[in-house]
Amino acid sequence: MGKYPHSGEPRPDLKQVPAFIESIAKGWEDVPRPADVPPSAAEAAASHRVRLGEVLRERFGSRAAVVFSGHAPIRNNDCYYEFRADSSFLWLLGASIEFACVIVQADGTAALYLKPPARPGDIDFFGSAAYGELWVGPSAGLNEWAEALGVAVRDYAELPDALTKLSNPLVSGTVHSSEVADFGLISTPELDMELSHLKMFKDDWEIAQLQLAVDLSVGGFEAVAEAIPQAIGLERGERWLQGTFDRHARTYGNGPGYASIVGSGKHAPTLHWVRCDGPIIEQMPLLLDMGVEARSGYTADVTRTIPPTGKFSEAGKAVHDLVETAHRAGLAAAKAGANYLDFHYAAMEVLANGLHDWGLLPVSVDEALSPNGQQHRRYIVCGIGHHLGLDVHDCSKADNRMYEGNTFQPGMVFTVEPGLYFHEIDLTVPPELRGIGVRIEDDVLIQADGSQKVLSAALPITAAGLEEWTAARLRTL
Repeated sequence: MGKYPHSGEPRPDLKQVPAFIESIAKGWEDVPRPADVPPSAAEAAASHRVRLGEVLRERFGSRAAVVFSGHAPIRNNDCYYEFRADSSFLWLLGASIEFACVIVQADGTAALYLKPPARPGDIDFFGSAAYGELWVGPSAGLNEWAEALGVAVRDYAELPDALTKLSNPLVSGTVHSSEVADFGLISTPELDMELSHLKMFKDDWEIAQLQLAVDLSVGGFEAVAEAIPQAIGLERGERWLQGTFDRHARTYGNGPGYASIVGSGKHAPTLHWVRCDGPIIEQMPLLLDMGVEARSGYTADVTRTIPPTGKFSEAGKAVHDLVETAHRAGLAAAKAGANYLDFHYAAMEVLANGLHDWGLLPVSVDEALSPNGQQHRRYIVCGIGHHLGLDVHDCSKADNRMYEGNTFQPGMVFTVEPGLYFHEIDLTVPPELRGIGVRIEDDVLIQADGSQKVLSAALPITAAGLEEWTAARLRTL
């Protein structure tokens, strides 16, 4: 029976053992390593680069654009979160590639720089946990990516030389500033702003991806409703339901497009309740704000507030009915040619009037709705919508004149999400309303003909409809 000859001494560094290096370099089957690109994503990205090229010519004197993909952030010590490429990089390439950079010229042509995978025969094959195929599995190389994406692909090691040949390039470094600094570059906020403006108008492929993300999310909502009986009685029932949706999202898409919100009872009024560490209270509305990110990176963002038993309480139904009325007013105002903020004001007016009728406003409705009033916002401090796309809060770097100062136009996809949030500790609220939070959120498209399409219409928005929908899922067990 063999034994190590130097027991008690440090283990050998395999990178320094010639016999091991020679042995591990041989005897491996050469298997295909295709690039992971969603169907038609490369073609859509090519059209996006053409659109960016037009902006580079018209606004920036034909300067080139440099966009980094980024890298997985550290969770702790040497453990990393899962990688997801920068959204602008995804929009321009159609694929998520870590430690990569794309240079787009004013004529729309592009060169992609990425680190080659470490395959048999390379020291990093076994020696790098970041790139070695023994660690991360078979990985597409430069030729595979070039064929799949239809762009020139070069070794990342050539990037410094390529950058020195560019004259005053525009640099997208909003998210991954470390790479920008590593290459001696300075990020250009104007480029991120223009990319946000471009991404504000979705093409047919992007719209199809968003519809897919919404459809997958509807399936996730159904899975969550069916899991409610299992969650009831658990100390962290909210987390059971959160995990149910996240598992669905990871199975059928990339994963959740943002941290899933599951809020029961006193947690429902907390706008970003992502801790999800409480129980499911059967008598209280259950707020679910969840969205699947499709393989392409496009995400849904949908909210429904449902009764865990299949029946709202009287107070819960009253709040839901008011939010529904506000939601319908917001949808009606979000139409082609309307000012972007019209739907915000339409929904807020309904909510302010309802709160006044309930005796919750200390002033008149007109005073509350005035710019110097806003007392109704105590119960809804957030806005009621945003653009949607590769980011859940899409186009966030846009100039405000192009965002809130814009009009609704064909190709825009956005959310409408009014709500009311009555915190358990809010003494201005009668006891029967404390701890109730209700939000309804739909994903909406302005179509080419100017008509509106609610992408998330498969889920009901009325209290009666949600009671029936929830009860039907509870009966499946």
